[in-house]
Amino acid sequence: MSRRARKRMVEGSVKVVNQLGLHARAAAKLVRLAGAFGSRVHLIRHDRNVEANAKSILSVLTLAASIGTELHLRAEGDDESAAFEAISDLFSTGFGETDR
Repeated sequence: MSRRARKRMVEGSVKVVNQLGLHARAAAKLVRLAGAFGSRVHLIRHDRNVEANAKSILSVLTLAASIGTELHLRAEGDDESAAFEAISDLFSTGFGETDR
C-alpha cells in the first residue's frame, strides 16, 4: 500500500505599504529574495484574479499592486516557513523604501 506525503504549505496575507507600490525596484527586491529559497512562492491578487510566481519579475509586475493592495502569499517547499517570514517582512517594511 502506497502512502502519499502530506502536502505542506504556508500562506497568509501581505499588504503593500510603500508609497510607490510594487513597482520595478520593489519587485526586483522581492524576486531576488524569493529566489534565495528553494520553495515555490506565489502571490495572488484575488480582486483581479491574478496569480504571480514571486521568482519572476514579469509575473510580479502583472499584479499591478499599488499602495494598500492586499495580496495572498503562498510558499510551498522545504524552506517554506523561512521564505514566508522573509517575504512578509519585506512587505511590512515597505521594501526598505522611505518617503521622499
